[in-house]
Amino acid sequence: MPIDYHSLLDIAIRSSCVYIFMIVSFRIFGKRELSQLSIADLALVVLISNAVQNAMVGENTTLLGGLTAGTVLFALNMLLGFLMFRFKGFRSLVQSEPVTLIYEGKIIQKNMKEVLLSNEELMAAVREHGVEKISDVSLAIMEVDGNISIISGNDKHLVRTQYRRKRRHKTMQDM
Repeated sequence: MPIDYHSLLDIAIRSSCVYIFMIVSFRIFGKRELSQLSIADLALVVLISNAVQNAMVGENTTLLGGLTAGTVLFALNMLLGFLMFRFKGFRSLVQSEPVTLIYEGKIIQKNMKEVLLSNEELMAAVREHGVEKISDVSLAIMEVDGNISIISGNDKHLVRTQYRRKRRHKTMQDM
């Protein structure tokens, strides 16, 4: 069976376009989406993956077509990682900067609006770090990956914690 190189090149170009689209979309819609997926966010990711799958492979649903799309995506991801490591300007284009949410016990509302984080969500993150009150927080930062780092305590005893949100997912056994 002859290999249709034109079809594989078409898949490579389509996959590249979809990859770039997804990177730009995540950049536009914010880093909050990375770490704190809600049910709606999860549904969006699943539906987007299904929607763009056909855009990548078109009518070529062969194993070779799927492997070509996967290889291109892995290669682009490696290239993106290298470019972000090597060039700070490129990194700042793809990733946002960390955002200070609390400074010396005071919530910075302007920054909260910028990252679309409610006071309730911030309080939940503070409690997850084992801190009772906002006034006890020296510094809270939303990192580039969407996680919130908290530094609490006084000048003599600073405590830094970083907590990755872990959601408990129900399985069929739990029902």
